Amino acid sequence: MSTVTPDRQALTEAPIEEILSMRWSPRSFDPRAVVTDEQVGSLLEAARWASSASNVQARRFIVGRRGTETFDRIERHLMGFNRAWAPNASLLVLAVAVVAPEGDGPVGAHRWAEYDLGQSMANLVSQAHALGLHAHPMGGIEVAALQAEFDLPERFLPVTVTAVGTVASPDLLPEKHRERETAARTRLPLDELVLVRD
Repeated sequence: MSTVTPDRQALTEAPIEEILSMRWSPRSFDPRAVVTDEQVGSLLEAARWASSASNVQARRFIVGRRGTETFDRIERHLMGFNRAWAPNASLLVLAVAVVAPEGDGPVGAHRWAEYDLGQSMANLVSQAHALGLHAHPMGGIEVAALQAEFDLPERFLPVTVTAVGTVASPDLLPEKHRERETAARTRLPLDELVLVRD
């Protein structure tokens, strides 16, 4: 059974908000599209207001627009196929977890930092969709190289890079990857994900 409608909306087991069911992660981005200062501000503001354990806000962001040095510095540390499609995105956002407080705290003291960072990026991705953009988070990144590239302290851990832009035709992708771009969206059923539900 298909888990997506022709417009790529997920077919869910229970009703959810359309902004969530319509969210998906394309790889084909319009290489001419730009994001405005206002849009970038909106994306980052959404990330800023995500939940935060004890309001520590253990997350930081490095943002580069296509055509800038920052974009290139992020892009050169993507891995594998990500390097083939991500350069067409309008924006690359490096998401960094602050895994320890400044000073004498041991690395890992903020054990929830990556979780909080994930909530920030989920907000950013949803806000992108609300603005008519799309976002594609990537875990295939060179963590140590990005840390060195931006001279980040040990307690600043690069976790993901998210490409943001305007979705384009799958025909812009290499032929072997086009089918994946249009394949049905799938998720494990709830009864496999939920261990206990009373």
